[in-house]
Amino acid sequence: MLHGKKILLGITGSIAAYKAAILVRLLVKRGAEVQVIMTHYAKDFITPLTMATLSQNPVLSNFYDSDTGEWNSHVDLGRWADIFIIAPVSANSMGKMANGVADNLLLATFLAAKCPVWLSPAMDLDMYNHPANQKNISILESFGIQFIEPAFGDLASGLTGKGRMEEPENITEKITDFFSNNTPLAGKKFLVTAGPTYEKIDPVRFIGNFSSGKMGGAIANSLAESGAAVELVTGPVTGLELHNSINRTDVVSTAEMFNTVRDIFPSTDGAILASAVSDYKPVEMHESKVKSSKDSFTLALEPTIDIAYELGKNKGDHLLAGFALETTNEIQSAKRKIQNKNFDFIVLNSLNDEGAGFQHDTNKVSIIDKSGTVKDFPLQPKDKVANNIVDEVIKKLALT
Repeated sequence: MLHGKKILLGITGSIAAYKAAILVRLLVKRGAEVQVIMTHYAKDFITPLTMATLSQNPVLSNFYDSDTGEWNSHVDLGRWADIFIIAPVSANSMGKMANGVADNLLLATFLAAKCPVWLSPAMDLDMYNHPANQKNISILESFGIQFIEPAFGDLASGLTGKGRMEEPENITEKITDFFSNNTPLAGKKFLVTAGPTYEKIDPVRFIGNFSSGKMGGAIANSLAESGAAVELVTGPVTGLELHNSINRTDVVSTAEMFNTVRDIFPSTDGAILASAVSDYKPVEMHESKVKSSKDSFTLALEPTIDIAYELGKNKGDHLLAGFALETTNEIQSAKRKIQNKNFDFIVLNSLNDEGAGFQHDTNKVSIIDKSGTVKDFPLQPKDKVANNIVDEVIKKLALT
């Protein structure tokens, strides 16, 4: 389950740093790609050369590497990883994390990380139990940070109690279990469409809409985080923050989008069509800019190809889902669309709901399946909406 997984391992100043060497060896042996970040204090306990040799990657410690002239971007590191584990993590580093201090590369990467973050504390018994340290742990847990509880045993101080960093073998098993339990779509491949399409009137004007592509991008991310291989075909959008494993193809027109998804769809397990394609295009595309005039201008339009309908005609045992953006008779219109497009389910959102629809970071949807069952969801960030949609995909594929 760790083959190809990108694991960022942070090491802070602790006598237990020697265990990080064993942890790296075990993770690499199971097929993971491991990138190590060490604090300066960590180097007092174990050498970067040891960790670089075991991880098969250069160890990072500074924002700027004067030897290579390269900048180590904490943002890029935080987006690269599938999981960020800091083992061992000291009381000092936890205190800084709980309060947003970013005075070294490891801490800055912690604040930039988009992936799950796990902490494996290692310290003396009394230090671990101190109210200040326990308060910091509570704060970090409220951020969604996962803790690997320290073990009970002999400590470097000579005391016996809770504070030993968990053994590397046990941490490796926990990581393996995490990926096994959180990647129900491993081995599956999905197509996602996103954004608008533009139909040219002339070289500078087009027919389009206000779709930002955020909903489709969030769905693609959620599928990828669930283990699926994802092909994202998107119209003209910028600023999408995508999982590093997603393959993105950019198109402009509805015809270009159809030609691309038609080629990809047969090789997938299903598709979620979240793009807001133009329904009409100009009958004639002018080769040169249409001159402005005080006279009226008539633009003749014709329908674009119906991507959802064409895929639905030949979907076979593929899963197919789409979106309905309605303003009137919403449920009835969405149910008709399920039948007309041969969808397995449809995601309905309404322009009547404040904070939903185009350009927003939030959405309020209902998921309707072929049987007519309607599941209503509250207004949520689009990444949460995407998770609801992917949960429906998993259910339909009977992977729960």
